[in-house]
Amino acid sequence: MIAALGMYDRAETAGANDRLWGLVRDGLRDRGIEAPDALTRGDLAYMPGWTSPDLLVSQTCGLPFRARLHDQVTLIGTPDYGVEGCPPGFYRSVLVARADDPRGDLIRFAGARLAYNDSLSQSGWAAPLARAATLDLRFGETLETGGHRLSMLAVAEGSADIAALDAVTWRLLQRWEPAAARVKVVGLTDPTPGLPLISRAGADAPPLFAAISAAIAALSPADRDTLCLKGLVAIPAADYLALPLPPSPAQYAQGH
Repeated sequence: MIAALGMYDRAETAGANDRLWGLVRDGLRDRGIEAPDALTRGDLAYMPGWTSPDLLVSQTCGLPFRARLHDQVTLIGTPDYGVEGCPPGFYRSVLVARADDPRGDLIRFAGARLAYNDSLSQSGWAAPLARAATLDLRFGETLETGGHRLSMLAVAEGSADIAALDAVTWRLLQRWEPAAARVKVVGLTDPTPGLPLISRAGADAPPLFAAISAAIAALSPADRDTLCLKGLVAIPAADYLALPLPPSPAQYAQGH
């Protein structure tokens, strides 16, 4: 059985995530639902786990949910991280450039090299392309890094000119990554539904929602602050599916 909270799991948040899961686990067992003792980490916290029939709870991204998973999983709810300028449960990306880059606004980054974490990332790939399109702006070369932290480092170290970082991840990077001081924010993307919690197809969502919501409320203020958590909200699947799918990096390079 898989229970994972991998999207914002890092060394500094792992303990708080473990304590959150302990509360969720006990709440599920009180409701007669079998739950694993500990969180799953590693590959099964991501796509291999999201598509597993053994999935109890995991957190995915809005783009893989609408592109690949929505008809294969059960949507539980969306954590609210209190992202400034966004409705509850929504988030956005910050676009960062090197702190010493003379360009101070996104519109000036036409032709810039974009670092992105993954082409199935709403915050790192789809959101910056959508925001650039509203400005009639196209980026130049693209660089896949494998993670938001790595995208920030690519910008800080000069391998890329600009990157889009999930606003919650950016908050964590500012807390714990010294390299965050070497980049600056040059733009924001539009708010979109945040990273949803999912279970296997056919799962009973309401008791899962109730147990997770109660666990967040019971979490210590210090752990809620560490995880940036405010609560759990219900965002309809239709709100995710209403967003267009972005081009692939290869399609984007060809002008699509």
